[in-house]
Amino acid sequence: MNTPARISIAEAARHAGRSVEIRGWLYNLRRSGKIAFPIVRDGTGLMQCVAVKSALPEEAFEAIRNLTQESSVIVTGRIRAEERAVGGYEMEVEGLEVVQRIPESQPYPITPKEHGVEFLMDHRHLWLRSQRQHAIMRVRHEVIRAVRDYFDSHGFTLIDTPIFTPAACEGTTTLFEVDYFEDEKAYLTQSGQLYNEATAMAFGKVYCFGPTFRAEKSKTRRHLTEFWMVEPEMAYADLEEVKRVAEEMIVYVVGRVLENRRPELQKLERDISKLECVRAPFPRMSYDEAVKILQEAGSEIQWGGDFGGGDETVLSQRFESPLMVDRYPAAVKAFYMQPDPGRPEVALGVDVLAPEGYGEIIGGGQRVHDLDLLLDRIREHNLPPEAFDWYIDLRRYGTVPHGGFGMGIERCVAWICGLEHVRETIAFPRMLYRLRP
Repeated sequence: MNTPARISIAEAARHAGRSVEIRGWLYNLRRSGKIAFPIVRDGTGLMQCVAVKSALPEEAFEAIRNLTQESSVIVTGRIRAEERAVGGYEMEVEGLEVVQRIPESQPYPITPKEHGVEFLMDHRHLWLRSQRQHAIMRVRHEVIRAVRDYFDSHGFTLIDTPIFTPAACEGTTTLFEVDYFEDEKAYLTQSGQLYNEATAMAFGKVYCFGPTFRAEKSKTRRHLTEFWMVEPEMAYADLEEVKRVAEEMIVYVVGRVLENRRPELQKLERDISKLECVRAPFPRMSYDEAVKILQEAGSEIQWGGDFGGGDETVLSQRFESPLMVDRYPAAVKAFYMQPDPGRPEVALGVDVLAPEGYGEIIGGGQRVHDLDLLLDRIREHNLPPEAFDWYIDLRRYGTVPHGGFGMGIERCVAWICGLEHVRETIAFPRMLYRLRP
């Protein structure tokens, strides 16, 4: 007797008419007299199984009838086409092995009934098994694959940057401090950008992709204390080149999700037509124009202030594609941002605001490349020059105009999926009041 081939549910269509083995967990079970319909999941999809009492040993049929939610099972049976089944195929059960049956005395805690967010977050390790979370993680995976494919196919070299850093990049008030060796202090990285500037001078075009940490005591739907960020950096690049690459990358990423993850977007009830409107060129405006629009809309913002989440929403909701806002006041930007030579009070930086009120997904711009100006900026921000000695060296030895940006994966995923909160965009979110599980 031939041993059935072990397959994933995603491969079922290629095995129609054959007996196969699927290893997974019980997602749901319906019973009707002498027939049972266990639905099995395996991480790649759902498979409706049909167990007929007359076709199985009594012990096997009873084992199926008495399965509990999320019990782990190995099912063998013949695959056949069935339009009404999830995925268009089902399995005629020929045998079943119960790896673990969850007892009724301690049932799986997440049931089809409504649960509060805090309960689900406390059980995040189990909530990830739900179809909604599965869809979000699949979209996240596609976003990350697309980002890497874009940069890898456009001449960028991936360079990993440190997670332990000796100094701040974005501001000293949002640093997580950790004890290093011999009473030395280190900090969890806020960004790989400064190190990227060094590697861009060696490789021309680079990117890093990894976790970043911000000790912001923020409880908004857009903030996490640990998130993943992709950061390209380019030698001999000005602000316009930075904007071009950011725009091109976003269009590519959204296109890839639409191409490969439509079923997941539909599972999330995402209005796909809104994503189909994302195309180049993106609308652009200056900070000056944005302030005027906000004031006309009733905002109390004055020139020189940074935009809040509400301001970003007012601006971005005017457009179907992401909005690029450039030339913010230099005073609200980081020390490394290049001032506009013709107007030094503004920086050659850009923020990309996602439509539909999802806020900033990209921040970047041109970097200071002049040695004396960089030293002045470090002093103005009360930063210790000795912590940036290597960074200052980059302006002594072969300095050139250069620029780049950072895109937070979680905010991008929240926008593409149409999610209310970024906490669902990463498997185990870290927030102000959440460090577990």
